[in-house]
Amino acid sequence: MDNWIDGKPVSLSPVESQPHSPRYMASSQRERESLEVRMREVEEENRVLRKQLSLAQSQSPAHHHGNHSKTYSMEEGTGDSESLRAGIVAGNSSECGQQPAVEKCETIHVAIVCAGYNASRDVVTLVKSVLFHRRNPLHFHLIADAIAKQILATLFQTWMVPAVRIDFYDADELKSEVSWIPNKHYSGIYGLMKLVLTKTLPSNLERVIVLDTDITFATDIAELWAVFHKFKGQQVLGLVENQSDWYLGNLWKNHRPWPALGRGYNTGVILLLLDKLRKMKWEQMWRLTAERELMSMLSTSLADQDIFNAVIKQNPFLVYQLPCFWNVQLSDHTRSEQCYRDVSDLKVIHWNSPKKLRVKNKHVEFFRNLYLTFLEYDGNLLRRELFGCPSETDVNSENLQKQLSELDEDDLCYEFRRERFTVHRTHLYFLHYEYEPASDNTDVTLVAQLSMDRLQMLEAICKHWEGPISLALYLSDAEAQQFLRYAQGSEVLMSRHNVGYHIVYKEGQFYPVNLLRNVAMKHISTPYMFLSDIDFLPMYGLYEYLRKSVIQLDLANTKKALIVPAFETLRYRLSFPKSKAELLSMLDMGTLFTFRYHVWTKGHAPTNFAKWRTATTPYRVEWEADFEPYVVVRKDCPEYDRRFVGFGWNKVAHIMELDAQEYEFTVLPNAYMIHMPHAPSFDITKFRSNKQYRICLKTLKEEFQQDMSRHYGFAALKYLTAENNS
Repeated sequence: MDNWIDGKPVSLSPVESQPHSPRYMASSQRERESLEVRMREVEEENRVLRKQLSLAQSQSPAHHHGNHSKTYSMEEGTGDSESLRAGIVAGNSSECGQQPAVEKCETIHVAIVCAGYNASRDVVTLVKSVLFHRRNPLHFHLIADAIAKQILATLFQTWMVPAVRIDFYDADELKSEVSWIPNKHYSGIYGLMKLVLTKTLPSNLERVIVLDTDITFATDIAELWAVFHKFKGQQVLGLVENQSDWYLGNLWKNHRPWPALGRGYNTGVILLLLDKLRKMKWEQMWRLTAERELMSMLSTSLADQDIFNAVIKQNPFLVYQLPCFWNVQLSDHTRSEQCYRDVSDLKVIHWNSPKKLRVKNKHVEFFRNLYLTFLEYDGNLLRRELFGCPSETDVNSENLQKQLSELDEDDLCYEFRRERFTVHRTHLYFLHYEYEPASDNTDVTLVAQLSMDRLQMLEAICKHWEGPISLALYLSDAEAQQFLRYAQGSEVLMSRHNVGYHIVYKEGQFYPVNLLRNVAMKHISTPYMFLSDIDFLPMYGLYEYLRKSVIQLDLANTKKALIVPAFETLRYRLSFPKSKAELLSMLDMGTLFTFRYHVWTKGHAPTNFAKWRTATTPYRVEWEADFEPYVVVRKDCPEYDRRFVGFGWNKVAHIMELDAQEYEFTVLPNAYMIHMPHAPSFDITKFRSNKQYRICLKTLKEEFQQDMSRHYGFAALKYLTAENNS
């Protein structure tokens, strides 16, 4: 059997581990030599056994719910004497032959309660910090409301991190379990849901680490998982002592906290021994305690933490007290600095003040920098395999590999073709979103996409368009945080709750324009959408005008694409026309032009601007080669083709597809939009300067047209003819 000393394995036989064995009676040289020989033999036996077990494990499927399998890693320990890193149990030598506590491929289970838009952002930062340090498979159990589930399910699905499993549990279904408890804490009803985890999580799950969303890990979570092996007797809860004076009372006049043992315990980090808690009838225990205390306390101040502490006050034997570095609490008036002498002592940082990063603490700058490191860390770098641990086969990942393997890497257009299959990590509804579409079924969402260099357009668009907006933003992790700070500092943007900001994280060398459009289109809640671009300002009142046009032209029952005529100005300062008459006057004076008049007339010529000048009723136009108007369509219109990235043909192909599906193009006589000037995009510069870029775009166009012919048959021949004639 194995003992561990200073983080290193020392193999002893059962006899030799007794007090009267030769190890403890070093009086005889012969006995010492005999012991050394025996130890070498046992070490060799252990080495062979480990090899056999390792082979057996590599052939067996990964475990998900169970918390114990049979193979132990002998290489994981680093000898950290504070906590004996990566699962080595410290100070536990009284338990004969204690095995190393965390197996190499053991799944670590983590439960998090998460509700709403802001908490979803916090969860991502927490998960990044865990993934950064981890060396084990992880299984996250997310108790989430409908909003958080939609956001996080998409995020993890597109993140595609190996050896990570996610399960969701409906927080809204659990509300009735805790809604009878009045709670004054800012976390609301969701702050009480950790109390019901024994009922909520799978009955065969034996243990779990429970974390608040405002936690940052500074070490491998396996170290914390290892602490379960230190629990003795009836210990079922692992908690760190509260580091503020809250439960001592007298913080202010008439301050009366819930009962607690001494300083009480903080529930930002909890180790739950679920199987034992269930046997102890935990559900009954906490409910009776809460009912009794609420008779005099009337409500909780710190949500579940008050009830956990009241139970512990009655039953102190339930707690295993964790060293305080497992939950360094950064609330105001905290004693947390007594937990660490040095950076290497820190394990978990807990931003448990409503002020979060603005909290007062002597070392807050250091903690803030650690937090910001993960906040801005490129999440794509965390898609690393765990070597030596069999991964559960992921269908999406397998399909992706299959598609990529079919591409020819020697093809000069390989990078273009590859982009079509790239899975971009996507964080939906990055900011709070709240909008109920109009009940008359006429509502229209403006759809657009942008990168960091077009951020300044957002406020202007919001001033011109009061309706709902769906935006896909192509950003790095660090840029996403810059955007967040920009938005939170803007009165215009913060006053709007009907703008959905969907972050698509950067990956690869091309701007995936049509993927971005598809993401923005997919996440609208209205029956109609206005497919625009970020550098256009819609006319004042366009939102209401489009809603009337939708009814007038019976868009609900006909396949129509309503065209909003596009114009442009070359002036950065423009007195925006407030009417069609004013716009025509500016057009005549040369202040405005029809869009792309100077460089790409064909793109908008079919709109027939000469007719539009005098039109008072909507009129139909026919598709022509290279037509790319901005249109209003039903939400069930086809997606954009992802093969087109960067500059060129991305809208043209979509309009062609609409025509192939027999959409009628109808120009609106009293609608207009104006393109605002900006520096050329990186992609148009590449298109103009790189011959291979232009060759690949031409190849992709031809392939798209062939696909159209195959899909739509004889009717699609006109696209080939039109292209050849243009």
